[in-house]
Amino acid sequence: MSGDEGLPVSPAEEASPVPPAQEARREAIAFVVAAASWLVPGLGHALLKMWGRAVICFLTVGVLVWVGAGMRGNLFNSRGNDAFDSLGYLADLGTGGFYWVAKGLETNGPDVSRADGDYGTRFLATAGVFNLLAALHAYEVARGRKV
Repeated sequence: MSGDEGLPVSPAEEASPVPPAQEARREAIAFVVAAASWLVPGLGHALLKMWGRAVICFLTVGVLVWVGAGMRGNLFNSRGNDAFDSLGYLADLGTGGFYWVAKGLETNGPDVSRADGDYGTRFLATAGVFNLLAALHAYEVARGRKV
């Protein structure tokens, strides 16, 4: 209903519609921010001038990858045998540029025969999932949906 009958107007009705060209531009910028945030953890938040979150994301993902690779965790490859290998690969790939850093640190190969290697695998996957969630947050902020 409109505000003509004396009823209050909702904020959605008050807001004027955004022109399609401006909406498309905002969407493109949000996509670039999300891609940058995935590739270099925290970069998307830095582009949005959210410095604290940018530093936290970069350090969290970096430390998790460093510890996981130091424990000789398994980095999954794209030729997985089952669904869990494929999901593990996607989680590892979620670390963005740190994936190749972890590959470089994995000189002796994974060692999941001990608990250290098994925990290292979890650290690497956690780093990727955290970075993907941070990239999603940066995307939503760039679109104007979150603060």
